[in-house]
Amino acid sequence: MSNNNKLVQGVDQLFSPLRKSLGNKYYPVIFGILFIILQILFSTRILNPYIQQIIMLILINIVMTVSLAMINGFTGQFSIGHAAFMALGAYTSIFVTTILGELLGNVGLGFSIANLLYEGNIIQVLFAFLIFFISLILGGAMAGLGGYIIGLPTLRLKGDYLAIVTMAFCEVIRTIIRVSDFLGGPRGVGGIPKFIGTNTFFIVFFFAVISVYFMRNYLFSSFGRASKAIRDNEISAEAMGINTTRQKISVFVIAAVFAGVCGGLYAHLLVFIHPDNFTFMKSLDYLIFLYVGGSGTISGAITGATIFTIVPEFFRFLDEWRMVIYPLILIIVMLARTEGLISKEFRMILPKKLREIREKKRLAEAGEGGNNE
Repeated sequence: MSNNNKLVQGVDQLFSPLRKSLGNKYYPVIFGILFIILQILFSTRILNPYIQQIIMLILINIVMTVSLAMINGFTGQFSIGHAAFMALGAYTSIFVTTILGELLGNVGLGFSIANLLYEGNIIQVLFAFLIFFISLILGGAMAGLGGYIIGLPTLRLKGDYLAIVTMAFCEVIRTIIRVSDFLGGPRGVGGIPKFIGTNTFFIVFFFAVISVYFMRNYLFSSFGRASKAIRDNEISAEAMGINTTRQKISVFVIAAVFAGVCGGLYAHLLVFIHPDNFTFMKSLDYLIFLYVGGSGTISGAITGATIFTIVPEFFRFLDEWRMVIYPLILIIVMLARTEGLISKEFRMILPKKLREIREKKRLAEAGEGGNNE
């Protein structure tokens, strides 16, 4: 056996107990410790509000990108209108927490959720948060309904045709919002209660963790395998008895629901939104996150969303030049890594059985390599 193989086996033996323990039951502890550290850094202002907002945007973008990966990466469809679902969720959510109170106020029945949040007693604050969580659920439901409405007639389309329809859907939603005065129209909506901030970081953090966990379980279940079968060969999938239309619509609706909730969080983080926050360029951002990170893996979606949310901010000091450097980085990455930055799942993403299979395969390959030596 060569010295290199001995070194590899030595490192494997050294880290094997740690790897096995992390693969079984300690992930909740790790995420809990990470949350506590971040919350301490937030509360003590070691991380300033700007960095705090970037971290929360990263978490929102991760969920958006993983949900897009369900459609584009794992089911093999090509949707480029993901911002439409985000817009539906955002405007539905702020309609409940902001606009509805103003409309009712015009007839003397209104009350301000913002006043309850900022000036109320503990019961009123809890009631305000209850309204906020209801608004997020309604936002996700509205986005899911939009996904079903657009998915039912169009998911029989493929490739470029589906892309064109989803892009048109995105522009239709944005235009409807622009011409609707009660939704703020082209002026946008301000005065949104800031439910998402330093003291409520846990909402975004645990939403992101639970959402990715749910989507990961779905994609590694029999439903996820059906999606991958459709991606690889739709005709063969149908021949095997998979209802491809129903499966694609299900994936589309689930992804839309998560995008809708992200829209609600996004609106209450920024406290001002405008129809132009949800243009085709917003959808293009998520496509970039996905395909540069690696469209066929959850790990790639997480990596792409994290890196390319930070990169534009990192070069912000260059003013206009940052929008030259950013595309150059994308071009270089795509030329160097055509399959994306991450082509295989991180170990922690894989279910336990798949981790064990991968471990046995790796050990078998290591053994064969040693025998060949």
